[in-house]
This record gives sequence, C-alpha cells and structure tokens, in this order.
Amino acid sequence: MRVVIVEDQALLREGLARLFADGGHEVVATLGDASTVEQVVGREAPDLVVLDIRMPPTYSDEGARAARDLKCRHPDTGVLVLSQHIETTHAVDLVGQPGFGYLLKDRVLEVDEFLDTAARVAAGGSALDPKVVSALVAPVAGPLGRLSERERRVLELMAEGLTNTGIAQRLVLSERTVEAHVRHLLLKLEIPDSEEGHRRVLAVLTLLRAVHEWS
Repeated sequence: MRVVIVEDQALLREGLARLFADGGHEVVATLGDASTVEQVVGREAPDLVVLDIRMPPTYSDEGARAARDLKCRHPDTGVLVLSQHIETTHAVDLVGQPGFGYLLKDRVLEVDEFLDTAARVAAGGSALDPKVVSALVAPVAGPLGRLSERERRVLELMAEGLTNTGIAQRLVLSERTVEAHVRHLLLKLEIPDSEEGHRRVLAVLTLLRAVHEWS
C-alpha cells in the first residue's frame, strides 16, 4: 500500500510514517499542511492519504476540505481523516463515498487494528471511529426512533464499516440473525430496494443527516 501522510505535528507525522513502514507499506510523501496534497497525490498516485482535520494556517477545517477535494478529483484514492476530537459535522459529506474513513487519533495506538482499517479504506471500504458512531447514534428521535436497541447497534457497526460477518462476530450472533436485523432496519428507515451495498450506505447516510439536522 502506497501512503501519503498529511499532519502538522512533526512527531505524529514521523510516528505514522514509521508505523506504516514497519507494517510493510510504502510512505511516498509526508506533508506538514494540505496546501500541496493534491499535486502530490496526482504525482505519486497513492492508495491512501492520511490527513488531520485541523491544520495550518487556521487550524479549522483545512483537512476536511482537502479530503472533500481529493475524493472529488481522485475518487479511487482512499482518504483516512484523523481528528483529536469528535466532530460529526465533517463526516456527513464524505461517509457515503467509498474509500473514506474517519478516526480519532488515539486509534493510532491500536496499531494492528489501525493498519487493518487503513487497508480497508485504501481498498475502497469505509470506517468510522466507534466513538464518533456512538455520538451519532445517541439521539433517538426522527427515523432512528423507529429502531430497536439491537437494530441501532447493528446500524452503528454498519457505520463503522463492518460487514454482516464482522457484525455477527462482534455481537456473537449468527450471520442469519444479523441479516434479519439489517433487513428490518432498512425497512424501518424506508430505504428503497436497490443493490445491497447501496442500501447500507443510504442507511448510514440517513443516520448522519438526521444527526446533522439536530446538531
């Protein structure tokens, strides 16, 4: 996996580079801000870009804006956004796209899981930090209020990017039971019939948009 790292904190930037290198991946560039990331991505054609949400010069949403631009102009490139704090607003615009992940920075300490998540995003999958998902699913009004506690938990794990098999393993349930929960929550959220993967994305988007409206 070819990786570009965009992080203004030098120690974390170097630590991420070492982490990926020790995991057998190639770090093709490290950047201290997002000003040249698009040119670098165009030149190096990485599989994954890892970038902080808040970077110079204003430390507001430079990374989030860069992530949106990258997914627009390089849709096949995986983008993994890191944040010091839970900021659900930035997840809404991007979570429905393939190859996007949003993790809190402390997940980097869980090295194997972090690298697995990064690889999944680079391969076109999705990933949301469990703490971010918990913040998103906390409200029970609107469409989420129709779901049972178990169905909301299944939706939470869907938002993290887990497959039915992964959800079954996490909840210690049979895959058939998980399939039933997914089918029921899609019906309750009134997700129209279409390709299974597309319906799952729409379900997660329903969650994020509802929370965005309430925030």
